[in-house]
Amino acid sequence: MNDIARLDWSLVRSFLAVAETGSLSAAARALGSSQPTLGRHVAALEAALGVALFERRRRGLVPTEAARALMPEAAVMRRAAGRLALAAAGRDTRLAGTVRITTSVAVAHHLMPAIVAGLRRDAPEIEIELVASDTSENLLFREADIAVRMYRPAQLDVVTRHLGEFELGLFAARGYIARAGMPEGPAGLDGHVMIGFDRSDLIREGVRALGLDPPKGFFAVRCDDQGVCWELLRVGCGIGVAHAAVARAEPGLVRVLPELALPRLPVWLTAPLALRTSPRIRFVFDRLATALEALASP
Repeated sequence: MNDIARLDWSLVRSFLAVAETGSLSAAARALGSSQPTLGRHVAALEAALGVALFERRRRGLVPTEAARALMPEAAVMRRAAGRLALAAAGRDTRLAGTVRITTSVAVAHHLMPAIVAGLRRDAPEIEIELVASDTSENLLFREADIAVRMYRPAQLDVVTRHLGEFELGLFAARGYIARAGMPEGPAGLDGHVMIGFDRSDLIREGVRALGLDPPKGFFAVRCDDQGVCWELLRVGCGIGVAHAAVARAEPGLVRVLPELALPRLPVWLTAPLALRTSPRIRFVFDRLATALEALASP
């Protein structure tokens, strides 16, 4: 049997990750592996295939012509491996094992800890992996078992449930309002320190939905990490958008311009169709649905 016939899927998986991300370090982060491991995998695959797969450039690793020709076939292998893993996981009848949940940074930080604690109390044999990420994990590649989304998932072969909407509002620390005063009407926001995203345009689009057209410098403090934005809000840096139920539970915050009806965030729960036959996935899915529905507006 030659080397090609003995190809290890893990080598192909590593090659594809490096080709898609452009570096060993980025691929290692994406796969939850280490840079030396991926380097060994790429070298082993090159030896098995007898071709060079990457050229080292200043901006990273660039796939060779041979690598670019192999990438579509490697992607087919990845899809097949994902389907195989899904089929096997769907036949696991134990109320035990690992469930990987992905959700936004804000939901993971503010809402998930209490939910996960309740899950662990009631089903201690189920282990929870919580992925706090504002990027979309691919459920069909088993990057996550269940996802909490702020949009309706468009993937095929997944089951989804609309749980309601999260109310958003403008909030500020009481200390900030004591210093800067409470704005009266949307025009009163001029002159206040506004906290918003940096490269993401989501908050600016929400403000435009209110009929306002904020200039580029409208947000004087900017960060795309929602956890950092929350802390900036809490310590009195300025006025920012927050999940209303979470902010109302923070005694140091006060609502600003409550008459402003900010766009709401839809909440969707989704899992691969094949995994809904797994008792542990179904248990966690249903518990998440109940808990998040109680926090969302219908």
